[in-house]
Amino acid sequence: MSDRPLILHPGRRDLIKVGLAAGAAALLPWHHAHADLPPIARDRTMILVWGGREGRWVDWDLWNPYSIGSNHQNGPNLVYEPLAYYSAFADKTYMWLAESYAFVPDFKRLTIKTRPGIAWSDGEPFGAEDVAYTLNTLRDLGPKVRWGVDVQQAVEKATAADADTVVIDFKIPAPRFFFFMTYKYDIGVYIVPKHIFEGQDWTTFKHFDLGKKWPVTTSPWQVVDASPQQKVFNRRSAWWAADRKLAPLPAVERNIWLPFAGEQQAAQALITDQLDAGTGMQPATFPTMFRKNPKITTYTGQSSPYGYMDWWPISLYVNNERPPFDDKDVRWALSYYLDRKQLIEVGYLGANTPSNLPLPPYPPLLPYFDTVKDLLAKHDTNEFAPKKGDSLLAAKGFKKDGGGFWADAQGKRLNVDIIGFGASGPAMGPVLAEMLKRRGVEAGMGLPPDFDSRFQKGDYDGAIYGHGGSINEPYATLRLYQGASIAVPGAHQANFSRWKNADYDKLVDEAYVTAPDDTKKLSDIWRRAMEIWLPELPDIQLVQNYHRIPWDTTYWKNWPTEENAYVNGAHWHLTFAMVLWSLQSA
Repeated sequence: MSDRPLILHPGRRDLIKVGLAAGAAALLPWHHAHADLPPIARDRTMILVWGGREGRWVDWDLWNPYSIGSNHQNGPNLVYEPLAYYSAFADKTYMWLAESYAFVPDFKRLTIKTRPGIAWSDGEPFGAEDVAYTLNTLRDLGPKVRWGVDVQQAVEKATAADADTVVIDFKIPAPRFFFFMTYKYDIGVYIVPKHIFEGQDWTTFKHFDLGKKWPVTTSPWQVVDASPQQKVFNRRSAWWAADRKLAPLPAVERNIWLPFAGEQQAAQALITDQLDAGTGMQPATFPTMFRKNPKITTYTGQSSPYGYMDWWPISLYVNNERPPFDDKDVRWALSYYLDRKQLIEVGYLGANTPSNLPLPPYPPLLPYFDTVKDLLAKHDTNEFAPKKGDSLLAAKGFKKDGGGFWADAQGKRLNVDIIGFGASGPAMGPVLAEMLKRRGVEAGMGLPPDFDSRFQKGDYDGAIYGHGGSINEPYATLRLYQGASIAVPGAHQANFSRWKNADYDKLVDEAYVTAPDDTKKLSDIWRRAMEIWLPELPDIQLVQNYHRIPWDTTYWKNWPTEENAYVNGAHWHLTFAMVLWSLQSA
């Protein structure tokens, strides 16, 4: 296979420049989508783009975050307020619907005090009954709904001792349970209104009826319109948190969420002030946007890498339930065929860094990297060594056929059909496929509109995706590979590689009952787990994920930046409400 320089044609930068120049003034298909709503001035409106499928919201009527097909990233993150927020950037917990919490010494009971006097938007009181009902129902539903397995694993029962006191009794010590419930990135338990959800089938109940003003909420945001074209939230006139000086009433009066219809179209809309926030974009797109609209900025201003390191290091997942990817030597061979340095240069114009473990190098996690430094030297997950890959495949009976591709004893070629989505799929997919083909692996790349459902069901050979796990200690990342989490519905805290190992599972269980601040014991568990995980390499480590989110400051300022890193800025994460109450009129 050829070792010529890897250049993909046509050039991505050239396509972006041509597309933006040709279409910057084009009328966007969503331009009049909200014409039937009472007008609110543009400078009091937030318009952002995210998600959807083929330019449409397919979950526009799903406002129960536990229903099958629902995703908190698509709007429910603003509707369901948490017991607490946690900002990894500020390393700070903000008590919210909960006023306080306390564990007993053996971590088998947790008492939560909810703030008195909070009401749902329909006037019904919020309180301990809602929290207890949510947890008990999740315990009963288990793997049928998101977070059910996690709650079922630990919770014996939750009881409302009085209107503002919840007592949770655990089957096992559960020292990180309150942090699990706390909103951060994509992890956190949504508290639902008992008076509406009780008696409903959580897997199908939508919690949507604009005539009833559903979904109800304790937040400052009321859903006033939802369709395949848009989701619209109006600010409510009053909010309990503003009344108590916990946060200001947001300056934004209307929040419009539009489905993503393509990077060029979103860039055009930002250039012409039709959008305030875009979704993650390719590094090559930013210089053109900055030149055409100097008010566009990012977390790092107008400087590379145009964003911040997310909690979501990216891998090439291979389905461990499908031969030959159930063989660790095949997985390692594929890894050895990938040149991460070249991948970053071609796919990201140099604006990225390699990832060697499935957790981000955030400061609290660095000791856990040090703990396995010698194991990584022995099992170098970033090593580019094609000859090692060749030897592994040859030892498994693969031989090159007449076309120069590896084939098994029956003549079946080693084939990896890679799927991807978002910014990472287009950035890396074609490069990965070309690298593998040059080493004799038949590979293709696609961006299917149903990526999420295919990936979550295990309907893939190879997939480009990240790891939503640890941010301050290793348990959440360890959980991503536990056998029990394979069947977990939804896109968060699930075993997408579909790898299983009973000894590893026992170590994860041991980590669960270990206090999060017991760094010595957790380091020992982490090392023993990596002694199993690294030789197996369930998925192939690639690069860090950077959230390259463009923000237009024409109407709104005080977005999170390097100088003002109060929280991560992703509007699809559970902490986006913190950004909205922090924004100021420009």
